[in-house]
Amino acid sequence: MNETGLPLLSLLVLLPLIGALMVGYSPERLGRSVALAVAVIELLITLWLLSQFNVAQGQHFQFVENHQWIPSIGASYMLGVDGLSVLFLPMSALLTLSAILASWQTAHLKRLHFALLLALEGVTIGVFSALDLLLFFLFWELTLAPIFFLIGLWGIGPKRRNAATKYTLMMLSGGVPLLFAIIILALNHAGFGSGHVLQELTFSFPVLLETPLPDALQGWVLLLLVLGFAVKAPLVPFHTWLPTAAMEGPTQLTALLTGLKLGAFGMLRFALPLAPSAAVQYSWILGIVGAITLIYAALIALQQSNLRRLLAYASISHVGLVIIGISSLNVQGVQGAVFQLLNFSLIASALMLIAGFLQHRLGSTEMVHLGGLAKIMPRLASLSFLFALASIGVPGTSGFPAELLLLIGIFTSHAGIAVAALAGAVLSAAYMLIYFRGAFFGPLKRPYNPNDALALDLRPREWLLLAVPAALVLWLGFSPNSLLNTQQLAAEAWLSHLLDQPVINVTPVAEQTDSMLTSPE
Repeated sequence: MNETGLPLLSLLVLLPLIGALMVGYSPERLGRSVALAVAVIELLITLWLLSQFNVAQGQHFQFVENHQWIPSIGASYMLGVDGLSVLFLPMSALLTLSAILASWQTAHLKRLHFALLLALEGVTIGVFSALDLLLFFLFWELTLAPIFFLIGLWGIGPKRRNAATKYTLMMLSGGVPLLFAIIILALNHAGFGSGHVLQELTFSFPVLLETPLPDALQGWVLLLLVLGFAVKAPLVPFHTWLPTAAMEGPTQLTALLTGLKLGAFGMLRFALPLAPSAAVQYSWILGIVGAITLIYAALIALQQSNLRRLLAYASISHVGLVIIGISSLNVQGVQGAVFQLLNFSLIASALMLIAGFLQHRLGSTEMVHLGGLAKIMPRLASLSFLFALASIGVPGTSGFPAELLLLIGIFTSHAGIAVAALAGAVLSAAYMLIYFRGAFFGPLKRPYNPNDALALDLRPREWLLLAVPAALVLWLGFSPNSLLNTQQLAAEAWLSHLLDQPVINVTPVAEQTDSMLTSPE
């Protein structure tokens, strides 16, 4: 329940979109300052919203806004967040602010570049907060246009336009099963043979959660939703777009793509809860898919000599671990999965930004061109090593409680798959430490002039970009409960819906919506 009475979520969605228009019509020199100001205000609003979130009612949707959108088909403009989604809002805002600062020296089409980053932020916030499936699908598809132009116009590889086209086509193909699943759910609620289908249609997520879905349909709905979200997660074999985007696209955008795992969030938020019986029945298959993704991507990462491609495969491997955690269907697995998704926002994006800094200075992130960087860039090397340790789950970093929860949850439910999870953890340590040993602590590959701009350590702007996520990585490593407490009740309610299947009272749709969106006083 929105205790402030303010449409905070709409403000978070619309502010970046309005800011994008302001940047587009601003003078050239003023555009990036406007973008920075909007991104800072957006981050402050998300932090204030988080401070107002009622953790004691974390299983309920809060800050809810519900207005008619397309009444003829039962679609509504419905936004809200619970304990599973609220933390993704400030993380999205922080990542966007980092991307804007990282691209501060963009050489051409500056206003368009910053406008697209703000537009992407607005629709991403919409993805995390939409409670109407049709509205969610709209936001989901709207993420494609900004990413297409960001890759195609500001990519650093010779095949950047091909990479942009490949990404867009794969995402569009993934949207087809999503839309089919959404339509099936809405028609099921209306009743195929009632004769009043249009009058009874609804895309309200809380209402569809409580609408019985026949067993014959649940398997199909789960399959369609998982297929759609697997493309964007990405899971094997739909993963090929991410390494391509990492090599061809701008590193600040790749940091967003590796940091914000919308596909994995979609599985957690929509796929399993909307087909609960099928999710329980086929959870072992989802776990096997996650294990295959985990091991396959880790083995490929072990063979990489380019940091950007290595980080792309590392991100895919970690997504596999998250999917195994979700499939475990216990509190530890679910909390570990959410924790790890939030870790992506900090660790994976920070490492990708570091790759961008190296690319800018040295013109390459290939191992053959690197070596001994710790001697000439000690601050960059120190922060890089911190994020690498967090990525492999070393105690004292945020990666440790996330992976520990995941492993406990996996061992509890899938002892056989847990062996694959442990093997993935070992492989993760191998490819990270081998690369960083060679790049930062190996012998100098070429002489460096201390006065050469290419040999400069972190600039103040770059230091700030990495210091904030580094502080959060350490803070969450030593105080994980500050994050876990927020999602505890929501994770328990998520599991209760899947495992208990309460009896559904037959009440009008409007009454169902009101009761499910409003927490008890």
